[in-house]
Amino acid sequence: MSASGGTKAIVAALAANLAIAVAKFVAYLFSGSSSMLAESVHSLADSGNQGLLLLGGKKAQREATPQHPFGYGRERYIYAFLVSIVLFSVGGMFAIYEGYEKIKDPHAIEAWYWPVGVLVFAIIAESFSFRTAIKESNEVRGGLTWTQFVRRAKAPELPVVLLEDLGALVGLVLALAGVGLALGTGNGVWDGIGTLCIGVLLIVIAIVLAAETKSLLLGESAGVDDVQKIEAAVVDGDTVTRLIHMRTLHLGPEELLVAAKIAVRHDETATEVANAINAAEERIRAAVPIARVIYLEPDIFSETAASTGENPAKTSGGSAH
Repeated sequence: MSASGGTKAIVAALAANLAIAVAKFVAYLFSGSSSMLAESVHSLADSGNQGLLLLGGKKAQREATPQHPFGYGRERYIYAFLVSIVLFSVGGMFAIYEGYEKIKDPHAIEAWYWPVGVLVFAIIAESFSFRTAIKESNEVRGGLTWTQFVRRAKAPELPVVLLEDLGALVGLVLALAGVGLALGTGNGVWDGIGTLCIGVLLIVIAIVLAAETKSLLLGESAGVDDVQKIEAAVVDGDTVTRLIHMRTLHLGPEELLVAAKIAVRHDETATEVANAINAAEERIRAAVPIARVIYLEPDIFSETAASTGENPAKTSGGSAH
């Protein structure tokens, strides 16, 4: 996995979640708090999710095969989608079930110092993990807002870790509120309500992750900046006179397919056209290094055909002759 894949952030989150999961479960055993049980399962699910992200990154590095000629880059998208499923089922649905059971049959929290102490420790640990994810994200998000970064990032790992850590911190605050209200009022129902809120939070985050990774699985084009760089690199004004139309597709976070129809002069020889295509491919790779699979088709552009509304630069396919 490349640096942009956020390996450091994933490992930091994995270490924090494993430690927190153990601490939360011990606190649940001593206190009987359903919020602590829900949070321990949440942290355990997050630990498994980080393991899935690391596994996906490793599998994505496999070499292309005749059966998979474009490689395995999308493995990272598949495993990120699995993360959303785990977060929804193991984290969210379990918390909702546990919260419902606690509301239906409330009981007082025992040994209050265990859940409160562990929650404070967990908030501190998750804050360090979240800080690492933010730092790594800032190195690649450029001028994008956080919402734009989550929606447009082609490498799924950092958005996943960011949303997981954010959800974990908010969930811990909800758990602390639920435990605090249960202790203050002597009514264990508040503990169950806090658990329900954690479940709803996790399901919302899981749905957001699923929607974003689904888009990546379906296939997304290059970002606006990369498209502009490619368009500028294709035309040399000599042999390649115009970009007629172009399609881009991410085969993985760091691998881009570029397919374009380019206009060449009608009097060029086959050798000159071939050399022009090779030169254009070199310019594209220099401008956008992740453009590793490039297909350029030469054609003759007709201003007359374009003026009649048949300009292929504004259509999904055909050419003008």
